[in-house]
Amino acid sequence: MNKLRSCSFSTYLIVYIHTFTFLTSNLPCIQAAFDSLLQLPLSGSTRTRPRSRRVLFVGDFGAQGDGVHDDAKAFKDAWELACSFSGRIRIVIPAGNTFHIHPIDIAGPCRSKITIQISGTIVAPKDPDAWHGLNPRKWLYFHKIDLLASNRGFKWSYGSHVNMLQRPLLSIGASMLNVKNLMVLNSQQMHMTFSHCLRVVVSHLKVIAPARSPNTDGIHISASKGVEVRDSIIRTGDDCISIVSNSSRIRIINIICGPGHGISIGSLGKSNSWSQVHDVMVDGAFLFNTDNGVRIKTWQGGSGFASDISFQNVLMENVSNPIIIDQYYCDSRMPCANQTLAVKVENISFMHIKGTSATEEAIKFACSNDYPCEGLYLEDILLVSCSGGTTKSFCWKAYGSSLGLVYPPACFSCSESFIKQKVLLDSAIDSSRSRSHSVLNMYIYVAKRSTLIPKYCRSLLNSIFTVKDIYVGG
Repeated sequence: MNKLRSCSFSTYLIVYIHTFTFLTSNLPCIQAAFDSLLQLPLSGSTRTRPRSRRVLFVGDFGAQGDGVHDDAKAFKDAWELACSFSGRIRIVIPAGNTFHIHPIDIAGPCRSKITIQISGTIVAPKDPDAWHGLNPRKWLYFHKIDLLASNRGFKWSYGSHVNMLQRPLLSIGASMLNVKNLMVLNSQQMHMTFSHCLRVVVSHLKVIAPARSPNTDGIHISASKGVEVRDSIIRTGDDCISIVSNSSRIRIINIICGPGHGISIGSLGKSNSWSQVHDVMVDGAFLFNTDNGVRIKTWQGGSGFASDISFQNVLMENVSNPIIIDQYYCDSRMPCANQTLAVKVENISFMHIKGTSATEEAIKFACSNDYPCEGLYLEDILLVSCSGGTTKSFCWKAYGSSLGLVYPPACFSCSESFIKQKVLLDSAIDSSRSRSHSVLNMYIYVAKRSTLIPKYCRSLLNSIFTVKDIYVGG
């Protein structure tokens, strides 16, 4: 993997938050803010509010909130009581407290509409023995819940057992899900997983882990349909967002990603498995100091397809492999065997993607010999070297077309009609256009003035970017 260069370029569960500051207005402050922020700002203790039969405080169920004693039973008891009621119920996790929670299942279905108001901080155990006899891949597991929403204040205490702790922070399997205003820190593996979900909206998240922490995907989506992730900041040691098998109708909108491994489809087809991902749109993203930009990765020997995928309106700063399709992906210490079967990759669009590349190969399409990539489309691409050198494209068994300025130039094996190849998923593009561009234009404005970017790159950005550069044609 290329090293980064020094250059930078029904049940209802609703969790309510008092205040939330989205750190997009001042990029130079992001580093300091991320390093120092352990929980979101508070507006005062919720225990000053009047009690009623419809408000349950976890302290009344025995939670101590001292960050030492296990408060899992109190949380479980509060949930089960709330679940047994009808009507609207609120569970309050008060400000000024840190709740130490061992692995716990939060399960439905319930009769009530439950609001979980998290104003304090929830931390996971440091000791891996806390998972003895339990599923080691789950900490807070929400499942069998319809219309779930959750916000704020989860923290993983990053201990010394990094290689032993292989579990996500939050595991969610639900329908009609709304997750917002949540910050998660330092999971030992994936921070949030959405598996077998239907109609999910995730917004205004901060997901943070050390840049060198392995397998710490920010958001991992699998076997889900109708998932939208938007207006969030993710900086981890792995994929900011990963979308894997049996997922469709996925929308990723207005994401700040970096460091990490970028935004990925896959990996797909591992261990000769069958995979399908289709109807995916990434619209509006700012990636910086990442090992990859927008990526599709599949293993040799797999089967299935990745199709009807669009990456558009993306700004990149010092990104290695900005645009990449890799059908020879091998995440193994030993070389992977050559195999003829492959996941079919087709109808993929890359539009309005600009920025600086940390690697000479800014566009790489390494496709299968027997199942070549087809229907690839490039439009309005400008990826220049941040070191002052040149950038180039690499193509192998890649078939497609381009329109307008594309730099480095496309290297497709043959040209096809762009009208047939351009992936326009649905009216979601139109509905998100104005919101997406306002945030993305702000990224450009901030990036061109950021002191985190060396003077050479700031000048380069100023020369290739204007607000009007970012748009969806049509």
